[in-house]
Amino acid sequence: MSRHTTGDRFDDDDYPAYTMGRAAEMIGSTPAFLRALGDAKLIEPLRSEGGHRRFSRYQLRIASRARELVDEGTPIEAACRIIILEDQLEEAQRINEKLRSSERQERA
Repeated sequence: MSRHTTGDRFDDDDYPAYTMGRAAEMIGSTPAFLRALGDAKLIEPLRSEGGHRRFSRYQLRIASRARELVDEGTPIEAACRIIILEDQLEEAQRINEKLRSSERQERA
């Protein structure tokens, strides 16, 4: 493996760099909370060759948002649904802006 490839992983939000314990510590939760998010299908951690869960920075951002909602009193199932809807809305807004931008370019 080249150095360049390894360096790219540090910038890759999807690279599963964090163990269960480290991920829980980073977001201030417990491994059980992260397992619950996996059970709810909000995040699906990759598995190491030994079968251990590994999390990416992107997954930790999602887990952190779920933790915020749960800490505010939202049931975990509802928190997961809220996050999915927020993600879908963000994607729709991004597509909408791209379409508007291409329409403006066509008119110019």
